[in-house]
Amino acid sequence: MGVVIDQNKCIGCGSCMRICPGNLIRTNAEGKAYLKKERDCWSCTSCMKECPVKAIALVLSPGMGGRGAKFVISKKEKKICWTAYRDQEVIREIITDPEESNKY
Repeated sequence: MGVVIDQNKCIGCGSCMRICPGNLIRTNAEGKAYLKKERDCWSCTSCMKECPVKAIALVLSPGMGGRGAKFVISKKEKKICWTAYRDQEVIREIITDPEESNKY
């Protein structure tokens, strides 16, 4: 597993760079985000949650049903939507409510 940043979708807002706990995200000459050291990424998904344009995805390992599948995160009102897709086709969507997630 690992995080990938789609340079074509990145708008250069810097949200991912500010939130990364490992300080691993930088911007290139065009202002687009990239991972400084991919192998050091914790795959914590903090950057994914902050990206307003879903330019950051988590590549799923084969053991997690991967085979090229990726997760992206978006916010819908107060909920977080985790969407798994492969080749632009949605495989599964999971919606979580952060206010309810720590009750147990």
